[in-house]
Amino acid sequence: MPQNLSDLQAFLAVARENSFTKAAAKLGVTPSALSHTIKGLEERLGLRLLSRTTRSVAPTAAGLRLAQSIGPHFEEIDAEIAALRELRDKPAGTIRITCIDYVIESIFRPKLPAFLRNYPDIKVELAIDYGLTNIVEQRFDAGVRIGESISKDMIAVRIGPDWRFSVVAAPAYFAQHSPPATPQDLTSHRCINHRLTTAGSLYAWEFEKDGRELNVRVDGQVTFNSVIPALHAAVDGLGLAYVPEELTKPYLEDGRLREVLADWCPTLQGYHLYYPNRRQALPAFSLLVDALRHRA
Repeated sequence: MPQNLSDLQAFLAVARENSFTKAAAKLGVTPSALSHTIKGLEERLGLRLLSRTTRSVAPTAAGLRLAQSIGPHFEEIDAEIAALRELRDKPAGTIRITCIDYVIESIFRPKLPAFLRNYPDIKVELAIDYGLTNIVEQRFDAGVRIGESISKDMIAVRIGPDWRFSVVAAPAYFAQHSPPATPQDLTSHRCINHRLTTAGSLYAWEFEKDGRELNVRVDGQVTFNSVIPALHAAVDGLGLAYVPEELTKPYLEDGRLREVLADWCPTLQGYHLYYPNRRQALPAFSLLVDALRHRA
């Protein structure tokens, strides 16, 4: 059996970094000392935990099982210790959240300035990601998704209202093309595509009217994997874009964009911040959650 918890912490560091050198730097020890610790742990367990080559280090099947079983417990210990430190001092620390650029623009940007002024020792790191990130494995404090797509083992807090997509294009585009009257008409238009990060395929634009649902696969010369560049491309006259309505408002008001098919664009459930139970214990995190909470 391991002589102490530090042996297991050393193993977890190497398993996460896939490198003795990087793990040793984080732990403040030499790579040779760390290698010796891991070898001793493997000898006592009678199992090889790490597969080593001249270029890489990776957990074996036994090592992966051990890391997945004990890793969350060490994270909970770290979280509780951090919570105790914050009780001693004023709220402080770095909060890491994964979300999409639209959420940053529409939800975080209006609310963060006042929050950061009120709590100067709290730092917020926002990572733009359109994939379905595992926030526990990637060591994020929280993530943001539409409410209906959140796992039931997570706590979810609504941070935004219900919203809908909007189909828009610049007046210069409509000067050369007749506006589409139905979603099917989009197949004969230049459209700005969105590539899904998770599936790798192009996103089919979704429509609904009078209980009838319709997905349309569009075509065009430009493709992005996020919505804000698609919005800018529409403003530049490159075609029709399918983007959140909130982003289009200032462009519609000043005439740089025109909206079509408004009666076909469905309303979607608002965005939620989601996180594991243990994050509730941290005062800085709780303060941020309360600041972001949607109040109708």
